[in-house]
Amino acid sequence: MNPLVQPDPGLFIWTIVTFLVLLALLAKFAWKPLLTALEARRALIAKAIDDAERTRKELERVQGESVGMLGKARVEAEAILSRSRVDAESFREEMRLKAIADGAAIVKRAEKEIQLETNRAIEQLRRESVELSLAIATKLLQRNVTKDDNVALIDETIKQIGTMKH
Repeated sequence: MNPLVQPDPGLFIWTIVTFLVLLALLAKFAWKPLLTALEARRALIAKAIDDAERTRKELERVQGESVGMLGKARVEAEAILSRSRVDAESFREEMRLKAIADGAAIVKRAEKEIQLETNRAIEQLRRESVELSLAIATKLLQRNVTKDDNVALIDETIKQIGTMKH
């Protein structure tokens, strides 16, 4: 019988020990920094959401103030000719529409920034996962695979990753 296919308990034990040591090293040196980076991204996204909420509240306050100012302008405008009444009404409508448009633009920008940051975080996580996987695979396979096989395996993995992104 071929000695390469015969079970060897010692080899099993060393393989398991090696795997556990590698797992412990990865947990300490790879996953913790990765989780820290993800937490920082989460905090950044949460801050962007909070900023958008504050901006929305500020917009409501400004809109409330503009409605109050327009009310005063209406009282003063009643004492003026009917033409100035028409002008004040058009000014009020223009300010309201502008405030609504500005608020919508601010919220839309904040949502785009949140989406961009989310996409960046996902892309970074993918890149780091691929790099980590390649490093693990290289370490595990470098003794059993020839250099040509290793290069072909890396090229194939990169092609597969490229198709997953699209």
